[in-house]
This record gives sequence, C-alpha cells and structure tokens, in this order.
Amino acid sequence: MRIMDLTALYPKPRTTKPAPGYHIYPYLLRDLKIDRPTQVWCADITYLPMVRGFLYLVAVMDWHSRKVFSWRVSNTMDEDFCVDALEAAISRHGTPDIFNTDQGSQFTGTAFTAVLKREKIQISMDGRGRWMDNVFIERLWRSVKYEEVYLKAYDNGRRARAELRAYFDFYNARRKHQSLERQTPDQVYFNAARLPQAA
Repeated sequence: MRIMDLTALYPKPRTTKPAPGYHIYPYLLRDLKIDRPTQVWCADITYLPMVRGFLYLVAVMDWHSRKVFSWRVSNTMDEDFCVDALEAAISRHGTPDIFNTDQGSQFTGTAFTAVLKREKIQISMDGRGRWMDNVFIERLWRSVKYEEVYLKAYDNGRRARAELRAYFDFYNARRKHQSLERQTPDQVYFNAARLPQAA
C-alpha cells in the first residue's frame, strides 16, 4: 500500500482550526524564564478514541509545575467546554500572568479571550504548526493516552469522565516526573506557590 501510495480515506478529528475573523496573539514564551507556579498556564485540546467514535478533552495546566488545574470532556468541538475549564481553573487557583494556547477556534474565539481579558491575563499563542511552543501539554496528552485511554477503551462518556477523574488525581498527586526532580506536580506547585505577603 505504501509503494502504491494507497491510504484510507476517512474524516480525522482536527483540533486546531482558527475561528472566523480571529485575532492571533504573539507567542510570549520565547526566551522567557519560567521559574514559578502561576507564571504561565496553558491549554490544549486532544481527541480520545473510544470503542465507537471519540470525545474531545481540554485541559488547563500550569507550565512550571505541570499541575492540571481543570479539564473537561465534550462530544463536540464548541468553545463552551473550553471556557468552562478555564473558568473552573481561575475560580480554584486564581489567575496566571500569561496564558498560552494554540490557534484553534475554541481559543481564538471571543468567548475564551474575553475571560482572559476580563482577568487581565496576557494572551500568548503558538506559531502555526509549532507544537513545540506548547510542549508540556503535548507531553501530558502522550501520558494520558498511553497510561490511561489506550488501556481502557472507554465505551461511553460517563465511563470516560470517571476514569479520567481518577487518572488526573493520580497524575497531580502521585505521578512523579523526572523533569521535576522526581516530584509530583502537586509537590512542585504547593511547595513553590506564592504565599501572601505580610502587610
């Protein structure tokens, strides 16, 4: 098939497609030293294959500690589940200085960027086709899929949510990262999180 250039034709899930009339923001992380929690957050969407069909998963993550603040699953690519994940992260953990995403319509649309502007968060976006610009969340997707999704073959959305909830609890609290000096995301985040300053 390779020699004859034969390939299967079927619709593939696309997670990065700009919104009509979108505004692209510059990438702010190049040469930036990221050395504390809540300095930079990032978000991305991936698809989760199931026994029949697939779901979309969005996560909001702290760049420094790799802690996943919030996540949502949806069977459509609308922006509502992304905005919901963003609002949940902000309500539980405050606001970052910079928020980085790709150029997908869910992140370039007015509903998502309006929340960031309301909270006075600087908006950063990856270059087109530059997955390395958001490498830590790409690594998260690899971990989620190989350590959880591909092993379970979810048969419905309810089971997917329950299993992912358990996985992200494990990921944040018990999964040690070599790049974090064998600490968990929770250890790095809570040990280095900014404390209130005395008056």
